[in-house]
Amino acid sequence: MSEKQSAAAPHGPATPPTDQELVLKVIPMPADTNGNGDIFGGWVMAQVDLAGSVIPARIIRGRMATVAVKEFIFKQPVRVGDILSFYSSVNRIGNTSITVDVEVYSESFRAQGEYCKVTQATLTYVAIDENGKPRAIRK
Repeated sequence: MSEKQSAAAPHGPATPPTDQELVLKVIPMPADTNGNGDIFGGWVMAQVDLAGSVIPARIIRGRMATVAVKEFIFKQPVRVGDILSFYSSVNRIGNTSITVDVEVYSESFRAQGEYCKVTQATLTYVAIDENGKPRAIRK
């Protein structure tokens, strides 16, 4: 078992979901770290927002805005050089909004294929018009 998995023992190894779409892969770099050498939570949150917007953008086909983050759970720290995989699925489609679930898994660059779930979040995006006002989603 790798050192990372030993440190992650409370949550253990994980398997990426098969019922969600892989929407983003990214490798955090040293400029993204905090004073402890871990990746800033805010950096991860920004990536989750980008990943979460991929599927709604297909449906909304126009401007949209992030209006809510229902929950954001950090399970494990993210390290420099980890490969992060972001999986998303639609939770709900309303008249003007779309809510998605995003799960993030890391794998060590040297031990690819060994995954650890690092965070998950639920986000809501609203379709907006040219004036920034909510607009109906064409279905």
